[in-house]
Amino acid sequence: MRPLGSSSATGLSPKQRPLYPIDLERAPCQRPADRRPTRAREALILRGSAAKVRAVSETRARFLRRFAVATVAYNLAVIVWGAFVRATGSGAGCGDHWPMCNGEVLPRPRSLEMLIEFTHRITSGLSLVAVLALLVMAFRWTSPGHPVRRGAVFSGLLIVSEALLGAGLVLFRLVAGNTSMTRAWFGAAHLVNTFALVAALTLTAWWSFGHRRLAPRQRPGLTATFAVALVATMAVAVTGSIAALGDTLFPARSFAEGYAQDFSPGAHLLLRLRIWHPVVALAATATVVTSAVVGHAVTRRPSTRTMGLAVVAAVVTQLGLGLLNVFLLAPVWLQLVHLLVADLLWIALVLLAASALEREPDPTPG
Repeated sequence: MRPLGSSSATGLSPKQRPLYPIDLERAPCQRPADRRPTRAREALILRGSAAKVRAVSETRARFLRRFAVATVAYNLAVIVWGAFVRATGSGAGCGDHWPMCNGEVLPRPRSLEMLIEFTHRITSGLSLVAVLALLVMAFRWTSPGHPVRRGAVFSGLLIVSEALLGAGLVLFRLVAGNTSMTRAWFGAAHLVNTFALVAALTLTAWWSFGHRRLAPRQRPGLTATFAVALVATMAVAVTGSIAALGDTLFPARSFAEGYAQDFSPGAHLLLRLRIWHPVVALAATATVVTSAVVGHAVTRRPSTRTMGLAVVAAVVTQLGLGLLNVFLLAPVWLQLVHLLVADLLWIALVLLAASALEREPDPTPG
């Protein structure tokens, strides 16, 4: 028998045999000509890659929109719970310690007031985390100069100042039974910052849906109208916070007693200031409703009509809730509902202004 490696066994002569085994199908140098990429195939690959990038971009944009809206909703819940802390006199539930509660990181609740205050601190901390996460996503998933970035930056700054103002109330002991006017003005500043935070978060969510940035110089008259309406609404909120503080610190047992408190010469300043809340509210109502009517009349956009109707509905609801608050002697649950609707009115007014003052699209060439 001949050896297996002989020429007759392989069918090749010594000159034809390769020096090492070779796989003709896997050898890169032996690729058939018809397997080389063509222009059509390259275009198909590029289209597939672009589709994948577009799908990822759309998924991120969808998540950013949902997260921004959820952040607004969550902050509303935190705000209402903060009002519950004030209305129940639980602000001193953790003592004068901050951020710890009675010197403990995770305390065991020893009273209902402590549980209420500590819950507020936990939810406020989560609110800070949510806003900072929104800021990170805005810078990672949007292009430079996008209005979402600007809104997220303002939201981040305002949530930090919100935390500092809340800490100041605790550290300076402007909580529980403190009846000083320092507490009233400090609380008013806290509320102004809260409304500014809600406005920044609302605009961030609005821009995440693809709306254009604001262009107030295109309509200066309309800009002035909305500026007055926003300031008036803020003034109503400030006087409302003072009135609510007076209701908490000096509760009345009847409508007649509350009326006598307000007009008594020796009444506390908080009670004398309380009567200005309905006056400012009625004056602001005319301003806000006018802005809703003028905003839609000037722009004729579907969004301004929708937001204008929402603003008017919220104003009417607030007037009714305010009257109930007076006649029912401001029960805690009604104070919370009144505040929630005030926040919703503020959001609707901010969206109305954003819709009316949105930059006009560039004219189509030709």
